[in-house]
Amino acid sequence: MDAEQLTSIYESYHKRVYNYISFRINNHYHTEELVSVVFEKIITYYDTYRHGSSPLEAWIITIARNVVMDYFRNIKRGHDSFTPLDAAMKFIFPGQQPDEICVLQEENKQLLKALNSLSPKERNIVAMKYAGGLKNREIAQIMDITESNTGVVIHRALRKMRKYLQEEELSHGFRENVIDGF
Repeated sequence: MDAEQLTSIYESYHKRVYNYISFRINNHYHTEELVSVVFEKIITYYDTYRHGSSPLEAWIITIARNVVMDYFRNIKRGHDSFTPLDAAMKFIFPGQQPDEICVLQEENKQLLKALNSLSPKERNIVAMKYAGGLKNREIAQIMDITESNTGVVIHRALRKMRKYLQEEELSHGFRENVIDGF
């Protein structure tokens, strides 16, 4: 891989990789570190990528998914810990007014709780879809499930999240804007 290829890949996929990882771990500092690991692996293993077998984006998100799984394995072993969501929120919503930040932080805490009510498989698929920007076909390929199953998992996960948020008595506008926006 030459510098021009790397620059092109980085510019094309950095935001999606960052969003996917951030969506999964909700920690800006760790997300930055993991994004670096993903791009190191892209550089290291680019020559193993088979250009006709799957889209480059799917290959890259698969690497990101594996890096996130390694991250969670390390946490489970006690090698790392989470920092509060509040610290990450400052980086996600720069330039907001303090009152807007408070509202967004509360809404995001509720959304995070709703996401955490999902199974790991559901969270991963929702993260790929909405943070990673992948199509159902690409998610199916990465997860080794059918495209139809991917759509069903997403539909059921969003329904579970809606139900959770309704049970938490969130405002109608928040549910529409956040969940129905998915």
